[in-house]
Amino acid sequence: MLGTLTILLLCQLVGELIARLLHLPIPGPVLGMLLLFGGLLIRGGVPRAVQDTAGGLLRHLSLLFIPAGVGVMAHMERLSGEALPIVVALFGSTLFGVAVTAKVMALLARNTPPRTGQPDTSTQTPETAP
Repeated sequence: MLGTLTILLLCQLVGELIARLLHLPIPGPVLGMLLLFGGLLIRGGVPRAVQDTAGGLLRHLSLLFIPAGVGVMAHMERLSGEALPIVVALFGSTLFGVAVTAKVMALLARNTPPRTGQPDTSTQTPETAP
């Protein structure tokens, strides 16, 4: 488990270094996750040790939110002063994400042929449905 955690943290570190050295607007952990993903693609799968370590981290994910909660409490005065822009940004980004997801899903559904062996129910009316 220690070796796998080291690999995960090294991917994050390399991603952070790349983001800072190249002045990219992408967070370092996101680049690190992409590096890890690329490595797993090259390897052809996820090793069992990585699955076990990632599962352990996900089981205790709520503990990782404690520092964020403390930060929110420590800066409550500033957050209350900027509540409106924060709420607008949260709702706006959520609506944008839902709209993009719906558009991509509609494009994929239109371009994907129906599965073989199953009737295409998209063109059936209640009278012609089985």
